[in-house]
Amino acid sequence: MQQVRPGTHKFDLDTPILCIDLDVMESNIGKMAEFIQSRGKDWRPHAKCHKTPAIAWKQLEAGAVGVTVAKVSEAEVMAQAGIQDILIANMVVGRTKWERVAALCRMADPIVAVDHYAQAEPLAAVCREFGVTCRVIIEVDIGLNRVGSRPGIETLELAHGISKLEGLELSGIMGYEGHLLRIENPDEKREQIAGAMKILEGCRDLFVRDGLDCSIVSAGGTGSYQISSDCPGITELQAGGGIFADPMYQQFCGLQGLDYALTVLATVVSRPALDRAVLDCGRKTQNPDICKPIVKGHPGAEVTQTSAEHCALKLEGESRNLKIGDKVELIVGYADFTTILHDYFYCFRNDRLEAVLPIQGRGKLS
Repeated sequence: MQQVRPGTHKFDLDTPILCIDLDVMESNIGKMAEFIQSRGKDWRPHAKCHKTPAIAWKQLEAGAVGVTVAKVSEAEVMAQAGIQDILIANMVVGRTKWERVAALCRMADPIVAVDHYAQAEPLAAVCREFGVTCRVIIEVDIGLNRVGSRPGIETLELAHGISKLEGLELSGIMGYEGHLLRIENPDEKREQIAGAMKILEGCRDLFVRDGLDCSIVSAGGTGSYQISSDCPGITELQAGGGIFADPMYQQFCGLQGLDYALTVLATVVSRPALDRAVLDCGRKTQNPDICKPIVKGHPGAEVTQTSAEHCALKLEGESRNLKIGDKVELIVGYADFTTILHDYFYCFRNDRLEAVLPIQGRGKLS
């Protein structure tokens, strides 16, 4: 981390760095929390876009009931920062991980997703050894065809099996409508998402009929929560990436009402032609694969190519005035794949440095 003082102007810092506009991010957090709460739902935002407890705390202070993570190691980072309610929305397999989950239950209140008895039974056994009880929810395949139990009788039978396991507490179900995020027609998208949520509602009804706990029905990513929030039966939304409101969500998923908050600050290091500039922020700084970054504040400039250490811009109009040494901001196309390349967020208010936050969940893959 470069040694900097609070109050330093953004463009006086060395590059490349990953930057958060705090006013915009906090506004996005507030808008997401208000939107979800106005629909009578809980918010359990996924932390994969930021991996940073300090940001998770901002979401909790805005009304989130907990956080969602993908890995046990990420849950440990959140728990060590004092966050209690943590959903591990992934399958946890292997003695080492089950022991870590059981240990985590002594300092926090995690929930683990399962989709098979072969995950649940050994976790329950380890929890009994540790003298703890761990909450679990069943992930149901609602059309993504990734993980998840088949809806209906298969999910119900799994739920009955889990309910009999000492050491586990069945708490509900979850599903992810990720296969529907990029449907262009708004009416069709709403109809398809409503259909996917109906599958979860049907599973919930079976649980309730048989006296099984289904107090949590969790769904909804950033690209769909503005629709999923309106679906009856869903109790909570996992949407997290809206705090940065990446171009991927706005351009491809129809996300509305939120603003770009995450950028990479870079320097023009070469001007090989009138219509071309090269920046010092290649693929080791930003990942362009899901969605290309957008040049901020320079109309006519467009990212055309990225290699390991370089980012090439095509220049038109006034952007051709860029000179070697000028600083340029790129709006990150998709935060999830860019945050993991950095150790720190540099956080600004009115372009003045307010804080440097370590991305503590970076590299937590197990």
